[in-house]
Amino acid sequence: MKRSSVIRGVVIRRVAWGVAAVALLAGCGPQAVGSGGTGGGGTTAPPAAVTSAPPAGSATPSSDDKPPSPAPSATDGTPAPKALMGDGDENEQVRELQARLRQAGWFDRAPTGFYGTMTAGAVTSFQKKRGLPQTGSVDELTWQKLVAMTHKPTADELKPSTTNKLDTPDPRCMTGRVLCISKESRTLAWMIDGKVVSSMDVRFGSENTPTREGLFKVEWKARKWTSTIYHTPMPYAMFFSRGQAVHYSADFAARGYAGASHGCVNVRDKTKLSELFDQVRPGDKVVVHW
Repeated sequence: MKRSSVIRGVVIRRVAWGVAAVALLAGCGPQAVGSGGTGGGGTTAPPAAVTSAPPAGSATPSSDDKPPSPAPSATDGTPAPKALMGDGDENEQVRELQARLRQAGWFDRAPTGFYGTMTAGAVTSFQKKRGLPQTGSVDELTWQKLVAMTHKPTADELKPSTTNKLDTPDPRCMTGRVLCISKESRTLAWMIDGKVVSSMDVRFGSENTPTREGLFKVEWKARKWTSTIYHTPMPYAMFFSRGQAVHYSADFAARGYAGASHGCVNVRDKTKLSELFDQVRPGDKVVVHW
């Protein structure tokens, strides 16, 4: 009897070692309790069915035991970042954006406060350089990165007295004698046969009194004129679309882009405009474009 008991003990121990070895090879962690409990010959749920938490009193798995979260993708339904500024906006924040882009070397003209194709292109290039989504609009992350690498613009950086850089001429400006006026760069270029003779900063009408766009011609001129509607001086006026004209504005010279016209094209450099006035003739083309 004693020998049999010894043999049975050896067999039981070998079976236990075998079970332990299988468990080690499978890399088992905590398992859910089967229908028969922790002992008594009950079956254990297969690994695929392990969905419950570990029994009370057992060790809690570490963070390394948890499956990694799936990486976000472009198709996971995550909404695009909210744009703070974008095409068509016109305000002082856009002016600050342009001034900061200019500090960083991405915007090569004076700030205008208008978000057009040039500003969008500068933002896209900035985003590409820094591995951001190339939307052309300014979201919170784009703005934070730009602010971090620039300083708060000074008054002179926001509204410099220097002449704005000329826009690429509209194709209609490339022949003949033309006052080529860009709303995008806020400039007027006096061009003859595709060559720029002179240029100057200009200001346009407000949203309620917009400056008309299109192809016109100089209808008539007046060296001294006072508006019959608003009763304000309009020196060196060159009318091109009913009551709208290119003329000198003392208000533009004093306040810059803080103000607007009632639809006319304001010029703030009186000397340049007086010289231009002497050269322009009735019948010369006027092109107002973005």
